[in-house]
Amino acid sequence: MLLEHFRITGIAVAQIFFLAAIGYWLVRRKFLAGTEVDTISNLVMEVTLPALIFCQLIRDFSFQAFPDWWIFPLLSILITLIGLAAGFLFALLIKGEQHKLQFISLVGFQNSGYLPLALVAALLAREYLSIMFIYIFLFLAGFNLVMFSVGVHILNFHKEKKFNWRNLLSTPVVVTLGSLAIIYFGLNRFVPDALLKPLRMLGESTLPLAMLVVGAGLAEINLQHIDKKAISWLILAKMIILPAIGLALVIIFKLPGLLGLLVLIQLAMPSAVTLSTILRIYKKEDLLVSQGILLTHLAGIITIPLFLILYFSRIMLK
Repeated sequence: MLLEHFRITGIAVAQIFFLAAIGYWLVRRKFLAGTEVDTISNLVMEVTLPALIFCQLIRDFSFQAFPDWWIFPLLSILITLIGLAAGFLFALLIKGEQHKLQFISLVGFQNSGYLPLALVAALLAREYLSIMFIYIFLFLAGFNLVMFSVGVHILNFHKEKKFNWRNLLSTPVVVTLGSLAIIYFGLNRFVPDALLKPLRMLGESTLPLAMLVVGAGLAEINLQHIDKKAISWLILAKMIILPAIGLALVIIFKLPGLLGLLVLIQLAMPSAVTLSTILRIYKKEDLLVSQGILLTHLAGIITIPLFLILYFSRIMLK
């Protein structure tokens, strides 16, 4: 069981790193320059990610099939608040305002979609898989609202700047709310497959493009000067303490199998790759984010299988 979980997680994470390595190589070989990487970042934030959100909700969600749908967006907000609270606590040990803010973001926001989808696809039997996919999509509806409002504000914050309410209306947030409204009023029945298919193809390019941006960002920083203290605290908070909290919540509240697995996986995930994209969009200096994304994913190769083993040793899927 131990070797199998290490194999499953290792393959999923290795695929992501392969894409980042391509972005790193493209910049090192000067096939991509900084302005071109910025263009790719804008493409992800304004086009491909919204297309993915729209297609997933229109195709996979209905209020009738999931009457308790509202639990999952609230759950995503709760998990994010737990992460941000841990980030704020450990940030007391970090020096520098921008370092602190990027540290908090790395702890608070996880790789909530692609890696969880890959993991459950490898872990679960077919009869459980379709349900779990819906759970993750509903979770992402709430997560995206927080990520592209509060997350953008944290990364783009400085003392002279007040909260920008326009951040609450970023393209991913607008598309999420609009898609739910379309489904609520039954207008999704009139969305033709001829439109959904090309949009889905476009949306499926989000992960590789986002990882190219992450790899490109890594190529532009000196990894020989990693902030060892901040990264050590980050791995402790993000990859050990948060999944331990997730496992404790599953046991204490006796969460049902798939719901408990969702909670554990989300709290065990490494830092969100989208944080690097947000930094580029708002032209903020990458002081810690690329390092944090890279090293939490590396740490996850070990920590994620360990916590999954602990979970499956205590919880039996019904």
